[in-house]
Amino acid sequence: MSESAPNELFVGLVLSLQAAAWMQLGKVMHPMTGKLQRDLPQAKETIDLLGVLDEKTRGNQHPDETRMFTQMLYELRLNYVEELKASAAAAPPAAEPPVADAGTEPSPGPSAEPSAGPSAESSPGV
Repeated sequence: MSESAPNELFVGLVLSLQAAAWMQLGKVMHPMTGKLQRDLPQAKETIDLLGVLDEKTRGNQHPDETRMFTQMLYELRLNYVEELKASAAAAPPAAEPPVADAGTEPSPGPSAEPSAGPSAESSPGV
């Protein structure tokens, strides 16, 4: 297969996975919703799947397929890293525990009195 023309079915499969990865990266509108939707974990899975397909078919690829994989994986991986950095920068900082205002005291639990547990004065009932 390496000397014949690129396999159209194989190229179609790869291009459909590429299109899915671009949608998952939020770079292309979803055809059903018409909105940009970003799903970075799924994008990573799709990009990794394309990498495995490239690796497992290496040696059986037409030179055009090899170039296609090289360029496609480079662009997808670069965009994935950019989106990952952008989402980390846009994420709110880690939540800190609430701090009570200086003029107010925290409210006591259900009972403000000490619990009525066993005391040293009571003797065992034996």
